[in-house]
Amino acid sequence: MTNLTTHSSGPRQQFISVDEARQRILDHFAPLPPRRVPLLEALGLVLAESIWAHEPVPPFTNSAMDGYAVRAADTVGASPEHSVTLRVIGEAPAGGARARPHSHNADSLAVYPGTAVRIMTGALLPPGADAVVRFEETDEIDTVNLGGRREIVAVRRPVLPGENVRPAGEDIPQGSLVLEAGTVLGPAHLGILAALGQTWVLAHPRPRVAILATGDEVVPPDQPLQPGQIRNSNSIVLAALVLQTGGRPHLIGIASDQDADLERHFHLARDADLILTSGGVSQGDYDRVKEFLRRRGRFEIWQVRIKPGKPMAFGFIDETPVIALPGNPVASVVAFLQFARPALLRLLGRNELEPVRVRATLTQSIDNRGQRRHFVRAQIEAHHGRLFVTPVANQGSGVLTGLTRGNSLAVIPEEWSEAPPGSEVEVELYDLTTAAALLAKLH
Repeated sequence: MTNLTTHSSGPRQQFISVDEARQRILDHFAPLPPRRVPLLEALGLVLAESIWAHEPVPPFTNSAMDGYAVRAADTVGASPEHSVTLRVIGEAPAGGARARPHSHNADSLAVYPGTAVRIMTGALLPPGADAVVRFEETDEIDTVNLGGRREIVAVRRPVLPGENVRPAGEDIPQGSLVLEAGTVLGPAHLGILAALGQTWVLAHPRPRVAILATGDEVVPPDQPLQPGQIRNSNSIVLAALVLQTGGRPHLIGIASDQDADLERHFHLARDADLILTSGGVSQGDYDRVKEFLRRRGRFEIWQVRIKPGKPMAFGFIDETPVIALPGNPVASVVAFLQFARPALLRLLGRNELEPVRVRATLTQSIDNRGQRRHFVRAQIEAHHGRLFVTPVANQGSGVLTGLTRGNSLAVIPEEWSEAPPGSEVEVELYDLTTAAALLAKLH
């Protein structure tokens, strides 16, 4: 990987745009090497090889309905008033059981003119038959014989050749390209692979993400608070975001601002594909994480033109990438979405790294002094074929409940000092359910 600029321990920091920071990070990420994983563990992963059908699906021509296998020509002219009667010569059960002729003298079962075979859904279509009449369109007019078998069926509707029949290869022809490399595997894709007899699949694995909170004031969620302490919510939120993105989070605890403790916790992350930290990279007197990162690895410390939050760092410790996020909860989430989420998606082998973006009309004014790109926690709604976005109350970077009251991030460009009501702004949607519901209302 390309070496990053190493700064002195002085106060000088780079001041860069959101787009530049994101691109600098992404330049150092590539899809993880593929490996074979069990089918159910592959949900949401990216297929690393193209899949070709070595056999047809379904593997044989079978009945799509419970009914009678017939020759379509024998049903011409059938109607409720003038039914066509056929002699039932056997039964074809599903599940691979052999079709049973009614005649003890017959070695095999074949439909010939004037005959029919009682057949169940999924059963192999007998030779000679080219259609299936549903039970609902027949009458078994003859009484059963002493052997308990129905001998005559009356057909009340004509069928066409191929009707209610699933030909071999109807879903997947043998030799066809089924799934291309790069496909994001959903439930239906896994079903297709299972239908082809595959129980393992070659895919880019889920990234292992170590999550570290920092700060002497931060304590575990289950610990009683002492004066000046706060509970560690950042690690839980970040872990949930990692899971939602498709990664495997590993919480490695809370590190104090002391080098020895930071070193010990980073050692716990030695097997990770990515390390996320929160806190300790601002300009306060006790924000010592940034200095540790500079001494311990190869790092750039940035001031990013983003609101909420602007201090962050990116680099490597022992060749493991580290994204150091702000400590304020909302700033940490926004920074994750802008910088860590795209990096995780690239590790997963995804091509689409961006959230769903739409344009919406702002219902309230938003102040944006400071020349930073402002990600406003907001509620987006559809009315009369148009999208409107309203900021939630209290946009403080420490107000985590603002994220629960909204469903989107309204993006105010850094060039705007104010966004007046009625202006059209870009809105980012990270919840696909919300995005789908909104788009459905627009159509």
